[in-house]
Amino acid sequence: MRTRSSQPEYTAQLSNRLKSCRMEKGFSQSELATRAGVTRQAVSAIESNLYLPTTAVALRLASVLDCRVEDLFSLVPSEEFIEGTLIGQLPQTERTQPIRVKVSTVGKRTVVRPVTDLGEQLSFAIPADGYVTETYSKRSGTTVRVKLSRDREAVQQEISVAGCDPAIFLVGEHLRRHKDQSTVIGWTMGSMAALQALQRGEVHVAGMHLFDPVTGESNLPFLRRSLKGSGYEVVTFATWEEGLLVRQGNPKSIRTAADLAEPMVTLINREEGSGARLLLDQRLRAAGIDPTQVQGYDRIVSSHFDVARAIAERQADVGIGIRSAAQHFDLDFVPLQTARYDLVVPKSHLKSHPTLAHLFETLVSRQFRNEIEALGGYDTSETGKVRALRAG
Repeated sequence: MRTRSSQPEYTAQLSNRLKSCRMEKGFSQSELATRAGVTRQAVSAIESNLYLPTTAVALRLASVLDCRVEDLFSLVPSEEFIEGTLIGQLPQTERTQPIRVKVSTVGKRTVVRPVTDLGEQLSFAIPADGYVTETYSKRSGTTVRVKLSRDREAVQQEISVAGCDPAIFLVGEHLRRHKDQSTVIGWTMGSMAALQALQRGEVHVAGMHLFDPVTGESNLPFLRRSLKGSGYEVVTFATWEEGLLVRQGNPKSIRTAADLAEPMVTLINREEGSGARLLLDQRLRAAGIDPTQVQGYDRIVSSHFDVARAIAERQADVGIGIRSAAQHFDLDFVPLQTARYDLVVPKSHLKSHPTLAHLFETLVSRQFRNEIEALGGYDTSETGKVRALRAG
């Protein structure tokens, strides 16, 4: 019985072009052997990959053929396989079509996600870490075997972040440019879903923007209820503006949550557990409006950009989102509140991951802060500030 593990497997290969180079020069095996001072049988064995030449023999063969040793013999990139737990569902494809995936080492786990989960645009812009070769079921879930298409060390340096701020990819670009070659992959999901993914050991970092109107505080009241112990750091990414996204000129004069109940107004909503959905529900309750009175309340998309795109394409009139998304799609913005977007990270990951600490160093750099401020709607005056998860 074969034992499965998440440890990589290697298949070393040697590229041998001796025969083709010999034939290009018009030499027979015997003629090449005589000129190089070896036997014809040795040339035949080398060409058949039955014998690996010594350095001296390789140099003599290259000299006779007037080329470099690496033109005759070279190591091809080794095939490397790794196994991990599948997160989500693999896309339906033709049986012969490879399935592109991202691979993350999160603590002691290896997790695998389809690249398509990044969304329609990013799945064409973000390179895969490998391709699925086999799937099989365990009690703990589905395990997949992946042939890596990137160096294993590069895969291990990758930082996986769950949340809904698209600017996370800018952090990754600044990190790659100024610190090391690690990359940051942002998996788009609402605040509570991101926190749950972190707790399940599926990502390194979770981003959150949940505002508590009772305490006037962002995120910490929710985190104190959800997280046990003191094994987490909470670091502010930025403060941003949240509000109503509407078409240019605000043709339906949408100013408050009460306007969403108008029969000619169509909403595009976010999923339950997202910060945008929490804000919407808070404002509807305060206005005494039942969600059933809002046309489009049950139409759900999964990101700030998806909300903005639906409005720009006239599929809806209004939605909750951030100012930078409105500006990106040339929409008008009606501010409702400012809220902090915090990053939650287990302290154990900061110690064990080779480049995760560099992410937070990059976050506070002036170059990065200048760039996200230029996006619009971001305030970086508290970026990098560590929040006390527990009182006292």
